[in-house]
Order: sequence, then structure tokens, then C-alpha cells
Amino acid sequence: MGEEDVYTKDGTVDYKGDPANKKKTGTWKACPFILGNECCERLAYYGMSSNLVLYFKLRLHQHNTTASNNVTNWAGTCYITPLIGAFFADAYLGRYWTIACFSIIYVFGMTLLTLSASVSGLKPTCTGKDNCHATDIQSAVCFIALYLIALGTGGIKPCVSSYGADQFDDADEAEKKRKGSFFNWFYFSINVGALIAGSFLVYIQDNVGWGLGFGIPAAAMAIAVCTFFSGTRLYRNQKPGGSPLTRLCQVVVASFRKYRVEVPADKSQLYETADAESAIKGSRKLDHTQDLSFFDKAAVETQTDNVKDPVNPWRLCTVTQVEELKAIIRLLPVWATGIVFATVYNQMGTLFVLQGYTMDPHVGNSTFQIPAASLSIFDTLSVLFWVPVYDRIIVPVARRFTGHKTGLTQLQRMGIGLFISIFAMISAAILEVIRLKMVRRHDYYDYEYVPMSIFWQVPQYFLIGCAEVFTFVGQLEFFYEQAPDAMRSMCSALSLTTNALGNYLSSVLVTIVTRISTRHGKLGWIPDNLNYGHLQNFFWLLAVLSVINLGVYLLIAKWYTYKKTVGTLR
Repeated sequence: MGEEDVYTKDGTVDYKGDPANKKKTGTWKACPFILGNECCERLAYYGMSSNLVLYFKLRLHQHNTTASNNVTNWAGTCYITPLIGAFFADAYLGRYWTIACFSIIYVFGMTLLTLSASVSGLKPTCTGKDNCHATDIQSAVCFIALYLIALGTGGIKPCVSSYGADQFDDADEAEKKRKGSFFNWFYFSINVGALIAGSFLVYIQDNVGWGLGFGIPAAAMAIAVCTFFSGTRLYRNQKPGGSPLTRLCQVVVASFRKYRVEVPADKSQLYETADAESAIKGSRKLDHTQDLSFFDKAAVETQTDNVKDPVNPWRLCTVTQVEELKAIIRLLPVWATGIVFATVYNQMGTLFVLQGYTMDPHVGNSTFQIPAASLSIFDTLSVLFWVPVYDRIIVPVARRFTGHKTGLTQLQRMGIGLFISIFAMISAAILEVIRLKMVRRHDYYDYEYVPMSIFWQVPQYFLIGCAEVFTFVGQLEFFYEQAPDAMRSMCSALSLTTNALGNYLSSVLVTIVTRISTRHGKLGWIPDNLNYGHLQNFFWLLAVLSVINLGVYLLIAKWYTYKKTVGTLR
């Protein structure tokens, strides 16, 4: 076997910094540790966050709209902070050390949250089961813990999926094909953790205590860290390529400096390094593409550019550097269409829970009651069902018809998910219409719950789970594949910010709807007692926005230009 067959060709190195040996590192030898880490981390996250809206409502004594907005604002921050982690991973630390550092912050935040819910003086004072009041200091400690968690989870979130994908050599077709399967099983592992959190942990929080209910997720996060470190010798690591933001700014500045310069018809005259490898550490060369041609000016050599001396990167950039910027710009419209989908998805943690809280929680004729937040397990079960179905059935069948190696393109996959999400909102709206009819017919306005089984919520959860498998998993793979090699953590973070903006959009919509619908003394669409409200109107609003969003997405997908890589890395 030649040396070229022993080592990876995508520039990855082992834990010692030596070229990664294909037989001793990466692929499915390393991935179980990454998937185990993700499973435990998600168990920790969802075990803490699934019931958070009720913790705010019942323990911190917040109104429905306040609790809902606090959850979505915090969750939104969890998906904005990935930009911080991605920057450090791509520019300085690499993905391995970024995951390690931010995991420590994560564990500290989880520990502080546990203390805030269990230690006398830090936890709210309660005179009954749900009659609790928190002081300003107690609330502050709780929110400090939550935002430390947001920083920790955000720091590692964009790195873990990309780090798992790094274990497969892009220059090896056999490994590259298996990488698509990794993203499916990565999302599967997320939902194994979410399943345990949404059932077992939510039950403990509702029936045993919040201290233990938050303490178990904290322990799970500690296990996640240990699992990750256990695979250190098997991992393949991409070298950080320097600040991606600096490189992007250099292209913009150089383009505007040369705004009067004509781009040559022969694009081979544009500036690029003569070496087989890119000048950017950890990145293959990118071939020139025709669109966004204004930025090609940054790669045009002029008389003032003395290429014999060290090149001034603020005046002259390589084609690869220009194509990095183009790749990011092309991703932005696709990214934007994920925001409405994320808004729909995030209703599971807020308004779906509040809707379920007004319904009969008993399982059959037994005395056992299922917490409203535990209905999210049906979203999880849906994901656990659809991931293997997609990977083992849909992909092979679709491949026969399309001839595409992954069956469906990532853009097609995401579009199907956006379509399915519309019906999730329609299902939720119809259920609320039926529930309110029962309230009005039998005068159930002030009852603790309506005698209508909470399990009628299952279809809306199941539909969102199905949509996730198509949209979120497709989005993970799409942003990794279309990202420049040295900006993959940043682009993974970019895809995650759709969830952040989806949370913020949900907060904005709730605030606007509440302000408009409560005029002239009315109770509005989302009052504290939903039996007097019109929650179905909010779900109809999201359904309409989802239809518009799908139409825009189809236009964007039709005109998308894929990136083109050139050569390999050593």
C-alpha cells in the first residue's frame, strides 16, 4: 500500500499533530464516542429545558406570555452563541479543544442551576405545590446559570456535528458516502437523549422535585465530557485556518478598492497560489464560479500588486478566498428560510406545552398523569422512527429514480420538511378549535383541565418530528458540505442561528399578537387561562407564514449554485 493510501488527503491530523492514519483513526471507530457525547449532552440540555416554561410559571411565578418569551429568548441565545464557539474553532483552537473548553463552562452552569433549585436560600419559597415566589436574587442566580449553559452549549454545538463529519475523508469516495449516514445517526443520537429527558426527567421534575430533576441532567453532562475525552486517540483533527471573518473582510475591502477594475474574460488570469494546495491552512482550493462576479475584482492583479513580494491580502486575494465569501453569501438565502421552520419547531417547548397543560393528562383510566412537557417524546419517537426509515429505505429507493448518490439532494430533503411542517401547525390549530368548542359547550372555562385527552396532541408532535428529519438533518449536511473547508464550524453555527432567530421571531410574534389582541380590554389570543383565549389563531398564523416561506424557499433552491473543490490536502 502506497503512502498516499495510508494517510487521509483532507489535511486532518491525529492527536499528536501527525498526518492521520486512515486505519487507526476516524470513521466509525471514532464516531461512537462523538455520538455518545452528543446523546448525553442532549439528554442534559432537554432534561433541563423541556419543562422550563412550567418551572418559570410554577416556581418563578411568571405569567404565560412572560414565561414563554423567557424560554424562547434563552433558547434563542443558545443558538446564537454557536457563532462564538465556531469562531474559536475555525480560527484558533480547532474543534477538539473548543469542545473541551466550552464543556467545562456547560457543566458549571448545570451545577449552578441545580443548586438554584435545591439549596435553601437559592430556591424559591413555596407555600403550596404551585404557590411559589422567587426573590430578585433567586431569579438572578437562575438566569445566570441558564445563560452560562447557553454559552457552554453554544460553544460546542457547531463543533460536534462538524467534528464527527471530519472523521470521514472527503477525498475518499467510500468514506464520503458514509458521512451522509453519519448525519442521520447523529440526529438519531440527539433524540435518544431527548427521549429519556422528555419522559423520565420531566416526570421527576413534576412529581419528585426540581433539584433532582436538574441534578440528573448535570450528571449526564459530566458523563458526556468523559465520553468525549475517551476517544481522543482515535479522532482526526482539522487544523484551524486562521480567522475566517478576517479573510471575508479582506475580499470585501479588496473588491471595493478595485471597483473600477475590469474582470478578465479568461478567469484563469485571476490570482491563485501556484502550489497544489490552498494558501489557507486546512482548506482545499475552490474553483471559480460565475455568479457574484463583483467580488472577482479582489483576485484581479493590477500594476500596483507586486506579487513577487509578500502579497497584501487587503488588496489582492486568491480565487479560493473569493469563493469562500461567495459560498457564504449563497448560503444566506437558504439559511433565512430556516427561521420560520425553527419558529414552528420551537412551539413544542412553549405553546404546545401550555396547550397540553389545559388537557386531561391521565393515561387511560389509570391515576397516572403524563406531564404536558413529556408529550415531546412523540416528536422524539417520530425522529427515531424516520431516521432509519430515511437512511435504509427512502435513500435507496430515491437513488433508483434520481441517480443521485444520496437519493435526494439536501435542498430537496429540506423542502419536503418545510412542506410537512405546515401540517403540524394546521393540526395544532384544529385541535385547539375542537378543545375550545368543548370548553364553551360545557362551560369548562375555570376547570383545571378540559376532559379531553392530552394524547390528541400526538399528531402535531409526530409531524414536527418527521419534518425535523428532513429539514434539520438536511440542513446540517448541506451547511457542512457547502461550507469552505476552513469555515465549517462557522457555517454549522450559521445553520444553528436559524433556531435562535426562530425563537426570537416567536417572541416577537407573541408580543405583537398579545399587544394587538388585548386592545380595548380584551383578554387576547394567549391569556393566562387559555380557555378564554384564541390560541388557534396563532397556530393559523404560523401555518400561513410557513406556506409563504416554502414558496420563497423553492425559488431560492432552484437558483442555488453549488461550490466546486479542486485537489486534495496533505
